[in-house]
Amino acid sequence: MTILAARLNDLLSRAARSDEMLDLARRVQADFLGYQERARRDKEEAARYRAEALAKDLIPALDALQGGLSAAGLEGVVEGMRMVESELLKALARHGIVEIDALGKPFDPRLHQAVEVAPAVEGGPASTVLAVLKRGYRLHDRILRPAMVRVSGPG
Repeated sequence: MTILAARLNDLLSRAARSDEMLDLARRVQADFLGYQERARRDKEEAARYRAEALAKDLIPALDALQGGLSAAGLEGVVEGMRMVESELLKALARHGIVEIDALGKPFDPRLHQAVEVAPAVEGGPASTVLAVLKRGYRLHDRILRPAMVRVSGPG
């Protein structure tokens, strides 16, 4: 019976080692699946925000164009500049880049940068955006540049 007992112990030992190897294989498989999911999410995020550098480069040009619009005197030039502005805004929007709506809205430091404070209009609420000095832009949920605004202060 000692040979039988020795073989039984050997089989039990091998079964335990087999269970350990199976457990290890399952953990490695779970780690790999987790890695694949993280890699997929990272790739999707990179694709979602790939236009960020382009937008940061185009926004100053758009600022210059918008500044020229307010200074131009000839109606034909103004109309042409408006068309260019419209096309630039459409191109940015196709890539998920949109202007931050600020005028008349409550001041939000996540979206707006107060560069001037003016007295509130009589009866009007404080901390309201009175004027947009430079437009702000976002790429999906990421702020590329906050809107630079004049805010109403205490009356």
